[in-house]
Formats: sequence, C-alpha cells, structure tokens
Amino acid sequence: QITIQSQSQSAYLRRFYDSKADQLTELFAKVQEMQRFFGLPASGELTEETLAVMRKPRCGLSDAEPFGETLRWKVSSYSPIIPASQVKKVFKEAWKLWADVTPIHFRKRSRREADIVISFYSGDHEDHSPFDGKGGILAHAFLPGFGIGGDVHFDADEDWSFNATVHEFGHALGLPHSPDPGAVMYPAYNFVPKSDLQLSLRDVKDVQHMYGEKKINFVTR
Repeated sequence: QITIQSQSQSAYLRRFYDSKADQLTELFAKVQEMQRFFGLPASGELTEETLAVMRKPRCGLSDAEPFGETLRWKVSSYSPIIPASQVKKVFKEAWKLWADVTPIHFRKRSRREADIVISFYSGDHEDHSPFDGKGGILAHAFLPGFGIGGDVHFDADEDWSFNATVHEFGHALGLPHSPDPGAVMYPAYNFVPKSDLQLSLRDVKDVQHMYGEKKINFVTR
C-alpha cells in the first residue's frame, strides 16, 4: 500500500511540478514547492494536510510556472542559404527581447507539436499570402489562434533580417502594427544593427498589456 501511494505522489509531482526524477532529494524539493504554492508549511514532508491536497479534484494545468506562460516554438524548414545553426541562434536572441520584458518562457522543440511553427518558403506556399521574390515583403506572421495561428513565414528568396524576425515574432505573440516609427512593430522594418535593436516603450507597453510585466527578484546581501 505504501509503494502504490508513493508512486501516486511521484506522478502528481511529475505532472504538476515538473519533477524529473524520483530521487528523495528531488521529491523533497518538489514537495516543498507544492506546499508553498498551496500555502502550506514547506516542510518537504508528506503531511496529512499535504496528502489531502493531493487527493482533491483539480485543474489539469501544471503549477510549475505560476507566474508565466510557456510558448513552444520549432523550425519546420530552414533557409537554403543560411546555416541552420545561425538561424536558431538568431531566433533565440529575438525571442529573448520579448522574454526580457514579459513573464513568457520560450522553449524550442524539434519534432513534437509547437505553438509557433517557423518556416522559410518561396513564392506561393498555400497560405493565401504568397511571397513576391526578392525585394518587397520579407516575411509575415499570423496572430495566435487555431491551425496556422501564431506561425511565422520568412521569404527564402530574401536577405534575412534580425529586425524582421523580432517584428514577426511580435505578431506571433498577438501584437498588431504600431504607428510609432521607433517601434519594432512599425510596419516598415527599421534596419539598425542587431546589437542596437531595442524594443520601444510602445512595444513594451503593448506586449505587457497582453502578457503582464516580468517579475524581477531583488537579492539583498
């Protein structure tokens, strides 16, 4: 009976608190995390009060990231002229600009389903928004939603742009165009050096209106 109960408790912690192992030290820390989340004394021990909470009917959403949202992205097809390693590196840097001002966690996936699918295409790629070859439209994205919603497409015939990436990722998050010429979400890309690209106050305000502000933990010594 004790073994079955222990397996049940381990499954609960794996599902709702992202526990990756069954070692006692790992489970102890996860029990503490759960106890803090439910306002219980964080003893790390499976007290009767803790077990009672585990037995209650509950929502199936994980408690592991209570202050943020996780969005998973993957690349389904790469540029024919730019190394995949470079593409992935720039994508991570672009997501970081948005993650720095919101509580969103962006995680890359490989083969499994993702919230945001990024692809490089040429010409007509069957989304009713064909690319026009070199010059003109560099990329487009779809606002969050079912199916193609949230996906980002880059024109494989164009010179690739970090600025365009940050802009299109903003659309994938649900941001519309901004009338502010200094904003990343301005319809025409502002081609500044990658190292100098920053979100404008308008960009930050708009994305935080949707996802909230990033919580900063101050450490005192």
